[in-house]
Amino acid sequence: MAMVVACGNNDTASEKNEESTNQIETEQEIQEEKLSGSVVIDGSGTVYPLMARIAEEYMVEVEPNVSVEVSRAGTSAGMKKYVVGETDFSNASREIKEEEIAELEANNIDSKEFKIALDGMTLVINPQNDWATEMTEEEITTMFVTGAIKDNDEVLWSDIRPEWPAEKINFYGPNENHGTYEFFVEVLLQKQDLVNGINLQQEYSTLVNLVSEDKNGIAFFGYGYYANNSDKITAVKVDFGNGPVGPSLDTIAEDGEYGPFTRPVFTNLSIDSAKEKAQVKAFAEYVFGEGAGKFAGETGFAPLPKAELQESLEFVKSIK
Repeated sequence: MAMVVACGNNDTASEKNEESTNQIETEQEIQEEKLSGSVVIDGSGTVYPLMARIAEEYMVEVEPNVSVEVSRAGTSAGMKKYVVGETDFSNASREIKEEEIAELEANNIDSKEFKIALDGMTLVINPQNDWATEMTEEEITTMFVTGAIKDNDEVLWSDIRPEWPAEKINFYGPNENHGTYEFFVEVLLQKQDLVNGINLQQEYSTLVNLVSEDKNGIAFFGYGYYANNSDKITAVKVDFGNGPVGPSLDTIAEDGEYGPFTRPVFTNLSIDSAKEKAQVKAFAEYVFGEGAGKFAGETGFAPLPKAELQESLEFVKSIK
């Protein structure tokens, strides 16, 4: 009898162990199933290097079964896709516009805008340009405005300062698809029109090459693209009233000396995507829990304060 009972107990224990093992395996399978699939991101070319680096690390070190697709159509072009539900995240180098919020609401898309890092609007010149290495804020914002210096916008360096060469300035910048363009025009130029004849490009790499080959060229874009190409182009130091300040990870940080030309950059998260796709929510948690703080510096951004990133992380975690 005892042996039979013992046998029965062993069978019961074995069954329980098997059930426990099956339950664990089932939970693991469910978890693996949840964290497969893709995360689709588009938008800002400025934010692209940071988000692409975060995505790379996530796919290699954290969730190899998740595909994070990061594109760089530009802030405005990316938002056009986002407001109709084509993407899970939309990176932006300026704040979301009222009309974009209205489109999201019309399409019943729940969205949240997050700051992801800090960037410095950087003016770059050719290394052979040894005269305009330092300029005042007013000189910069004036020279880029149509008609501000000459009616025909044929502006010479000597029109800025008499001692500079009497050679025509060639202006460059990102096109209207980019939030950087909008920030420069709407905030720094206070919605005044850009100088006629400015060469606007879709790709930042094209702007780098154009200025690197043009002694009289000057362009504006985010600090990261300058930092990654500082062997080809020179950053102009800007005098905001207390002496010239060059953009750097220290000066573009919160309360840094480059403050007037510093801006936050953003990512917009579809709350609906985060609710419906576990991989989207998990990636968002990685962005704010580790990625943004870890990779901001190496991609040319000043990281946000840890408390601000933590607040964003807590919000994402609360999505149910």
